[in-house]
Amino acid sequence: MAILVLVVEDEPIIRMSTVAMIEDAGYEVVEASNADDAIVHLETRPEIRAVFSDIEMPGSMDGLKLIHHIRMRWPPAVLILASGRLSPPVDDMPEKTVFLRKPYAEHHLLKALEAID
Repeated sequence: MAILVLVVEDEPIIRMSTVAMIEDAGYEVVEASNADDAIVHLETRPEIRAVFSDIEMPGSMDGLKLIHHIRMRWPPAVLILASGRLSPPVDDMPEKTVFLRKPYAEHHLLKALEAID
């Protein structure tokens, strides 16, 4: 069974591209366009092992708040945060979060996913 990764990105083209990169590397992917949908996936799919999230997105919380929430509720998840405009200080992100600046290279994204057991 393939490792399951959740991709949270509100821009459909970027989400499709990211999903394709991750699937081409052999992972299974579920998609969400905002934090609320992401939490539903996490609550119903306990096999999710990694979360890739954009920072800026509409909804009840942005990507930074989402990954803090995930770290508290699902501590072992590998967390990858991306943005083309914001670059949060390391101290503002949960421990062991990988930050990727958009546009990110496929090999950087896949290297971050290697942290999954």
